[in-house]
Parts: sequence; C-alpha cells; structure tokens
Amino acid sequence: MKYYAIKNIVNYLNENCHTIRNIKRVENNTIFMEFNERNVIYFDMSKSNSLIYKKEEKASLKKDFIAPFDTILQKRFNNSKIKNITMHNDDKIIRFYVNSKSSYKELTTILQLEFTGKHTNIIILDEKEIILEALRHVDEFSSSRVVKVGEKLDEIPKQTFIPKMEEISDTEIFLLNNYLQKEESLLASIKKQKISQIEKNRNKLIKVLKSLPQKDDLEKESIILYEKANLILSNLHLIKPYDKSAKLTNYDGTVIDIDLSECSSPSIYANELFKKAKKLKQKSLYISIEKDNLEKKSEFLNRMVSNIKLCNSIDEVEFLLPKKQKNQTKTKKQEPYESFFFDGYRILLGTDERSNIYLLQNSKASDFWFHMQSTNSSHVIVQNTKKSLPIDVIYKAAELCVKFSTDFAGKYLVDFTQRRNVKVQNGANVLYNPYDTIDVHI
Repeated sequence: MKYYAIKNIVNYLNENCHTIRNIKRVENNTIFMEFNERNVIYFDMSKSNSLIYKKEEKASLKKDFIAPFDTILQKRFNNSKIKNITMHNDDKIIRFYVNSKSSYKELTTILQLEFTGKHTNIIILDEKEIILEALRHVDEFSSSRVVKVGEKLDEIPKQTFIPKMEEISDTEIFLLNNYLQKEESLLASIKKQKISQIEKNRNKLIKVLKSLPQKDDLEKESIILYEKANLILSNLHLIKPYDKSAKLTNYDGTVIDIDLSECSSPSIYANELFKKAKKLKQKSLYISIEKDNLEKKSEFLNRMVSNIKLCNSIDEVEFLLPKKQKNQTKTKKQEPYESFFFDGYRILLGTDERSNIYLLQNSKASDFWFHMQSTNSSHVIVQNTKKSLPIDVIYKAAELCVKFSTDFAGKYLVDFTQRRNVKVQNGANVLYNPYDTIDVHI
C-alpha cells in the first residue's frame, strides 16, 4: 500500500475507532477488526499485495484458524480498549496500542501491521516490544531481521526516499473502493481458474464413463465362459492329460475348438473359467450402478460450473470451491459427499442416493437436515451441537440444497429440522416432523 493511504487510514482510525470488539483471521493472510459501532475493517497482509479495505457484507469464515497466533490475537485484542494508533517510525507500519483485562491485571499489548514489501507481517508485542506471536515467523537463515517468539523485535530499516503525498477526501469511500477494485480484478481470474479445474476433473469422468464396458457385452461374455467351462467338465473323459487342444461338441451340435496349451489340467482350467464368468456376471450387475454414480458426479460438476459463473463475489466462489491448503493430505480417503464451510459451520451435501443415505446414517441427532419441499433433492446436513442455527447458516444450507438439485432459476421452498426428527423409511426416503420452511430464490 502507498504511504499516503496508510497515513490517511491511521488518522481515520484514531478519529473513529476506540475499542476492538472482535478480531479474527478470515483468510490465511487476512484479519478483520470490528471496532466500536460495528465498524469492520479488513487487513490483507499478503506479501507485495497488502491492502486495507471495507466491504458492504461481512466476510464468511472459510475455515477455523486455531494456530497459536490466532489464540493470542483473540485473547489479547477481543473487547480491548485502544490507547493509541500510530504510524510507527513514520514508516508503512500501523501500531495499535490496546489495554485488555486478564483475570488479575490489565495488559498492554501492541498489534503491529507491517505493509513493507518483503517484511509484510502481523506481529503481536508486549509493552516491552517482546514478540508474543506473529503471522509469519522469520529465522536468522531467512532474513537479517528475526521474528521469533520471546525475542525483542528489531526495527525495519527505514527507506530514505521522500514518499509522494495525496489527499483522500473520504477514507470510508476509499476503503470500500479498495475492496471493489480487488474484487473486480480477481473475480474473473478466479472464476476462470476454478472452472478450468472443474472441467479437467469432468473430462476425466467422461473418459472413464466412455471406457466402461456395456452391460450386455459383459453378460454375453459371462455366458460364453460358463458354457465353455461346462463343456470341458462334461467332456473330461475325452480329453487326454497331454492334449494341447480339444474339439468338443456342445448341446446344439456345434464343434468348438478349445485351447489347452497354457493350462495345467482341463478341470483346473474349467474352474478358472467359472470364476471369470462369475466375476463378469457380478460386474454386469454393478456396472449400471457405477455408471449412474459417475453420471451423478458429472452432473454435480456441471452444476458447480453453472453456480460459479453466477457468483458475484470472490467469497461466493471460494465458498463453493475453496483452494486446497498446502499441508492438506492427498492420501485421505475421499468422502462420499461434498463438504462446505460457512461461518464456522460444516455443511455436507449429498450428490446422489448413495451419499444421501450415507449422510442420514452418519449424522448426529443435533445436526440439522435440509431438503427441498415436495420434490426429489439433495440431502443437506449442517453439523451442529446446539438447538438452533444462525439464520445466515440456515439460508446458505438451503441455498446449497436448491442450487445442486435443480438447473432452473426460481423460488423454491426448503424444509429443515434437526436430524432427530427425521425418520428413515427406505434408502433415502424419509418422514419428518416438526420442521420449518425457508424460501430460496436462485
């Protein structure tokens, strides 16, 4: 960020912000701070692309951040009183000096936000400038300026050039425009990237679908092997142990030439043919189920593409298809449902009958269940331990239920109730009472 912009924002903060009601990390490199009078400001501390902005709607949490940094951040700054906000060392560094009460004494803590290129960071300091925690820890092998818990923080070498100064007539509008510009420049790019990722997965599914054998072909091949095995067993007395082939006549008088060159004995060979025939028969029975599952997955991906195209914000896109974390395990078994995360709640979506049944069987009594009223739809489960859900979470779960159950815009009704009120009749067919209903427009 520009020096003049940070200076104007510090003046705005000093005039309008006197307490920190709530502070939390909402993305890997972004925190939000809710000041007095519900004044919420976001600080994106991405290296070489840092930004301070405001937005009309509150950002949804993409996941819970529970690192030591997040624990100390909330412990030291939630419901704290701001003593002072400065532009530290007349550099692109904002310092919040706050007082927070512990169980036995008042603590003074410093929140240092550094908008300084490669040094961009969030650092929590005590009153003696000893590091309590940091968004990014830096050791002596990575930089001459160490950021390590328990050590005193060194100053960043100050730039010698004179920064260009500009006036910002309305800081509130400036912060809102920062977000709009960020959103506009990234939204199209992120949509394109996500859709390309989905298309790649969908093409793989289509390729697998096309390679699946036909049920009729499997059944025919199974019958041929059964007949061949029976023919060998019924004619064992005609086959000599050293024969490499045999000409046998089946029940309709057709002479069949059977190759025995690679088998140890005709009877063992017949048993192997029976086993192969049985496997083919089983495969023919399940091939339609496998095909249906793949088609349902493809249909889900089609709807995901359609929904991403309709997204009006980065938050909406990231909610539908969040980026994988670097440390996310690749060996974890894939769950038979789709999972979403919203405002600290995990929302599970069934994409076919198998996954709907799985959700019904594996959800808890206190979880909330959603389903479109009077029509077939995906089952949605919101994992929960309380008697109620926030209205935003209810609407988001109901919206997911509709968006991934129909391809047509309109107004739909979605019923929801706690899982304890849902009685499974057969498969994914249920009866439920009592329940509430919410309108969803898509």
